[in-house]
Order: sequence, then C-alpha cells, then structure tokens
Amino acid sequence: MGDRLNKLAAKLLNSSDGSHRARLIPVGGGKGGVGKSFVVANLAASLARLGHRVVAVDGDLEGPNLHTCVGVPRPRVSLADFVAQREEDLGKLLLDTPIPNLHLIAATDGNLATPQPTQSRRVHLMRELRELDADFVFFDLGAGTHAAVMDYFMIGDEGLIVIAPEPTSVENAYGFVRAAFYRRLRLAMASHDMRKIVTLAMDQRNERGIRTPLELLREIQMLDPAEGARFVETMHAFHPRIVMNDVRTADDIKLGFSIQSVCRKFFGIEAEYLGYVNHDESARRSVCARRPLIDVYPRSDAAIYISRIARKLLANGAAGDSPEGSA
Repeated sequence: MGDRLNKLAAKLLNSSDGSHRARLIPVGGGKGGVGKSFVVANLAASLARLGHRVVAVDGDLEGPNLHTCVGVPRPRVSLADFVAQREEDLGKLLLDTPIPNLHLIAATDGNLATPQPTQSRRVHLMRELRELDADFVFFDLGAGTHAAVMDYFMIGDEGLIVIAPEPTSVENAYGFVRAAFYRRLRLAMASHDMRKIVTLAMDQRNERGIRTPLELLREIQMLDPAEGARFVETMHAFHPRIVMNDVRTADDIKLGFSIQSVCRKFFGIEAEYLGYVNHDESARRSVCARRPLIDVYPRSDAAIYISRIARKLLANGAAGDSPEGSA
C-alpha cells in the first residue's frame, strides 16, 4: 500500500500535461511564529488586487488562523470536512473574503484525535488543489516537519520558506529544507534499496555516517550510477524560495543571502532569496484589525516589500539576485 501511494505522489510531483493548472505555492518554515500566515495572507491579497484569481488554503489543522488574517470571522466549512471525508468537492469549501478575487479554504474545527489526513488523502488533496479554478493557490502549512507538511511542500510547484532573523528560526529552516529534500528524493528513487539508504540518511546519526545531501549523493553514485544521475536531477529541480520576515537591520537582510549560500555549499541545493519584509508596526495593527496589511495600510513599508515579492512570483521563477530588485 505504501509503495503504491509513493508512486502516486511521485507521479503527481512530476506531472505536467500542459493543461491549465493553478500555481500551487506551499509556504512553510519549520518553526511556528515566524509569520507564515501573515505572509500568505498578504501575498494572496496582493496578487488578488492585481486581478489574479487566488485561493489561500490553511493547512494548519492544529492551529488555524489564516481565516482571521484575511478577515473571515466564522468559517462555516473547512478543510477538516475534506480530511474527514464529509466533503469531496474542494470547490464547496471555498469561502468569500472581503478582498475581490481572493477565496479561502479555512482549517477550523478539525478532529483533535486525528487532525492530519492520511497519505492517500494528502495526495488526493494536492491533486484537487491543482484543479481549482484559480491562477494561484497558496497553501499555508503547519509548523514542524511532520510527514503531511513535507508532502505538501515537496509536491507544490514552488515552495516558500518564511524565516525570522533569529537563530532558532534559521536552525529550524535548515532542518525543514533538509527534510523536504530528502522526502522528495526518496520519492524520486526507482530502486527500493536506494530508497532505504535515503531513509537511513534522514537519521542524522545514521550508521553510515551520512550527514549531508552531498555525502548521500556520493554514496548513491558509488552504489548505483543510474540512481545517482536521478539524484542529481532531483537536486537540480528542487528550488525552495526564501522570504525573510520582520527584518530590522542590514544584517537581518543579509542573512537571507547567507542561508542561500549554505544551501548551495552543504546541501547542493539552489535556493532563491525571493525578498524580505521589514519590521513595521503597521503589520501588527493589521493583524489586530483582522485584515491584510496590503488592504488596510497599502503604503506602509512592509506592504511595499510584500508587493515586490508578489511581483517576483508573477515573473515565474525570475532569479532573485537582490531582494530589493526593481518592480
């Protein structure tokens, strides 16, 4: 059963039939409290204001708050209904928001006993999200590296990682990137034996002494050159995008470049520094007002930087060489 589901997930990960699909953008970070929901709400609102059809999905069934960030006070339906198989049609879970072109799938009223969907349900959910009648689907993930969070992040088209400029957040972000890549890699491996080695390497104190993705690559290349080539292909296709949130100093801004450099040097992964959002008291006031910053304080510094990030997303993978790149 597990192998069959992994094959389905791998197929979904690599599917591209040329038909219209919503751009599925999962947003994670590893650590709670870094502002993922704030970033999701405002990027979604910014693109919706530009006339794009946007859906914001709250994937945090254990601590949902995206509905509050976009100004929906009491959701009548939720992703929990899909998880519990009370509703199969995601379209029926779409809620209007005060912002034109922006709809929400909330995550309230989850089952506390089994809040996370099964793997088969996760694969089905990601397939259905791609088929929504939208240009962008933002998926606000829960904290940590739970299997569900990793599946959502790796199967999405262009995952964003929100990081706060503090040691705990940065440390968790590195763990998040590593976990997401290994999970994606395990799906990509055709050989059962190579998948077992990837699984072994996910234990930082494994008996083979494999500590980094580059060390794992050398191990697999030695054992199976064909799988080694598949490893390299997977590595080159994995491009997480970094957003620094609540920055206060020039060093905070530079931290994004440092993380990008570490990902390249130690993980062999090309991460893109998409931009940063500066510390702004207007952001706190917008959260208290239960409305996106873009909506209530559109001329604030933080709103301007969020708009720049949104325009970079519209550029469809343009290189983020400078987080203050021109609009």
